[in-house]
Amino acid sequence: MSAELYSKEETLDLRKRLVGPSCKLFFPEDPVKIVRAEGQYIYDEKGRRYLDCINNVSHVGHCHPVVVKAAHEQNKVLNTNTRYLHDNLVEYATRLSKTLPEKLCIFYFVNSGSEANDLALRLARQYTKHQDVIVLDHAYHGHLTSLIDISPYKFRKLEGQKEWVHVVPLPDSYRGPYRENHEDPGAAYANEVKKCIDEAHRKNHKIAAFFIESLPSVAGHIIPPAGYFQKVAEYVRGAGGVFVADEIQVGFGRVGKHFWAFQLQGEDFAPDIVTMGKPMGNGHPIACAITTKEIADAFTGTGVEYFNTFGGNPVSCAIGLAVLDVIEKENLMHRATEVGNYMMELLNKQKSKHGMVGDVRGVGLFIGVDLVKDHEKRTPATAEAEFIIRRLKQEHIVVSTDGPHGNVIKFKPPMCFTKENAKFVVDALDKILTAMEKNWDGCKTDC
Repeated sequence: MSAELYSKEETLDLRKRLVGPSCKLFFPEDPVKIVRAEGQYIYDEKGRRYLDCINNVSHVGHCHPVVVKAAHEQNKVLNTNTRYLHDNLVEYATRLSKTLPEKLCIFYFVNSGSEANDLALRLARQYTKHQDVIVLDHAYHGHLTSLIDISPYKFRKLEGQKEWVHVVPLPDSYRGPYRENHEDPGAAYANEVKKCIDEAHRKNHKIAAFFIESLPSVAGHIIPPAGYFQKVAEYVRGAGGVFVADEIQVGFGRVGKHFWAFQLQGEDFAPDIVTMGKPMGNGHPIACAITTKEIADAFTGTGVEYFNTFGGNPVSCAIGLAVLDVIEKENLMHRATEVGNYMMELLNKQKSKHGMVGDVRGVGLFIGVDLVKDHEKRTPATAEAEFIIRRLKQEHIVVSTDGPHGNVIKFKPPMCFTKENAKFVVDALDKILTAMEKNWDGCKTDC
């Protein structure tokens, strides 16, 4: 390992002077300087080890040797664009196609989830000849201008909602209008989409697409109720639109039971476009938009070439193939189910023990802990959540929060996360919650 160029203080000072201030740091009051990582662990400049509970980008583990070797070996031979034939591109598309519904068979490789979602928007509009988009409240689909426009999480802080964007309620059965005691929350939330479409039509707007993260993450680690996707797809397609499943945060076996989170809704459901990114390259920038032949043909019909300089290059595809190999050979989907179920069991015990734990929800290694001030009103415990993540950092555990109120502690660790890791985290959380319950008023003034 090469020597550090700067001390932590010098690095922080240079960052403040040179990097845009809107690029935020974790733990800004005392940021962590990370110099290396391995598996589910990251190490600071003093060699201190932290357990990484939130890095769903290093999907199969930081610096996995199989992935590192694949990148190195291909880099030694060739890296170029997709205007030349190369086996890695077609082999990777072939391998991915085996994980998807048969109709999703045309691949466009890009560099980031934002690029993939931007392309999905273009594909949908070209195919449908419509303009408008329906999205969930609190959704986030990327940082490009086109995606800020369809991300309430962002646009509400900026220029506001465009007239061609329609926002429907988040299908949240814990905080939303249709909760866990509703007889069919999936149908009820889907009916909100139908009402949205009807209202758009009354204003002479036509729907091009419905965008949804298969498991809304920024919105608070939400698990959509059963049947929601099928009914929404029925209404959206009936209006001439397409269904876009954003798997950028949650794909590649994270949910354990299935390779893709949209498959949790049942084998009878298939989106019209799927986007993927973050975990795809285990830290290397690779992403993809996948669609049907009919939609791809409509896109080709413009006569305008789609070319992406780096998308689908031989190195990126070699890395993508290596990630698939590791998921399979190390049985990481089974691990996600086994470890995720164990962690949910431990966290639900904390729910019974601590009044601040309002809801524990998740599937596989996608878990959210919704903290509340009281169970009946479900008042978000935002300040308490922020305090907890700072305390967990002191225990060398890295977590963060999500949700509209910033009160949902999220867990999306590398897939090599173990039962021992899960117990270590929950034991630390238990200790912190116990101390908070004894003296939270004093903690609010001292911390």
